[in-house]
Amino acid sequence: MSGRPDTRGDGTRCVHAGSAVAGPDVPLAPQPVLAAPFHLGGEDFYGRASNPTWRALESAIGWLDGGECVVYSSGMAAVSALLRTVLGAGDVVVLPSDGYYLARSYVRDHMAAHGLEVREVPTAAHWTEETVRGARLVLLETPSNPGLDVCDITAVADLAHAAGALVAVDNTTATPIGQRPLELGADLTVASDTKALSGHSDVVLGHVSARDPELLARLRAERTASGAVPGPFETWLAHRGLGTLDLRLARQAENAAALYQALRDHPRVTGLRWPGAAADPAHPVARQQMRRFGGVVTFVLESTEAVEEFLARTTLVASATSFGGLHSTADRRARWGDAVPDGLVRFSCGCEDPRDLVADVLAALR
Repeated sequence: MSGRPDTRGDGTRCVHAGSAVAGPDVPLAPQPVLAAPFHLGGEDFYGRASNPTWRALESAIGWLDGGECVVYSSGMAAVSALLRTVLGAGDVVVLPSDGYYLARSYVRDHMAAHGLEVREVPTAAHWTEETVRGARLVLLETPSNPGLDVCDITAVADLAHAAGALVAVDNTTATPIGQRPLELGADLTVASDTKALSGHSDVVLGHVSARDPELLARLRAERTASGAVPGPFETWLAHRGLGTLDLRLARQAENAAALYQALRDHPRVTGLRWPGAAADPAHPVARQQMRRFGGVVTFVLESTEAVEEFLARTTLVASATSFGGLHSTADRRARWGDAVPDGLVRFSCGCEDPRDLVADVLAALR
């Protein structure tokens, strides 16, 4: 099913993506294959090069992304593989200055020998021909993490392609059913599937999707050579979690909308952001290119101590640095070196009852 457009609903697509061909004695859902070597003569021969469990998940994600998928052992394995595959010595790369900090630090600290020219551009910047001039790769993250700013993927892709650059979009926050960058003009989409796609806070995984067969072949060859391969069991867990992505995102977005309403006039809260809100500065572009807005909200409290007090007083919200899971979590992002206020909270709405979650947050802020 990889790469084929489909008119069926998100719930149907998530449940049936990557399903095995029906037949007698065939499991209803794909199962993990925990082999390292295989009997020679078929498609699989060694677990670092290929695995049926990978192919099932790659078929599922690729179908949702609208391309073909390559899975990796983590989101950063996917991002770093993309950078190593596409960039050569002396190339110009454009990175989001307000995106996930490890992508920037990987280029700065681990690709320095390549002599790359690095341009860091805010997601919500005014993109021009000069911004992308001479670039080999433009990496976008929209909505950005943690600020939730948005850029027009199609407009940036048009500028970048005119300059001869490839465009990759980190789609972690939106997920494949929240936004389809390949359909908006991007050449690649990359994501940490540790987050909402697998959704149960028990898997570390990532992927890259594309439509160019030559680029996909290079990505797969690099994965085999570098060994950045996912375990079959983790891959199977992610595929199992993917089946409920539509349901989980719907509840998480419902919770985000309810929390936004509860906090927008709260005297202790400033800088409240959620692209799904009509008043949010990102909303006009987001509503054009996003199919749903997800469950991540950000806001600012008075200080580091205020965030710590808030987290200590909640009963439903865990202090954790991931997002997109069943449980609501909150993370003070300045602790990781993001250029944000000390009191900025990235709040990931889980699947709790909206009334309970809002009541718990308001009680903790009193």
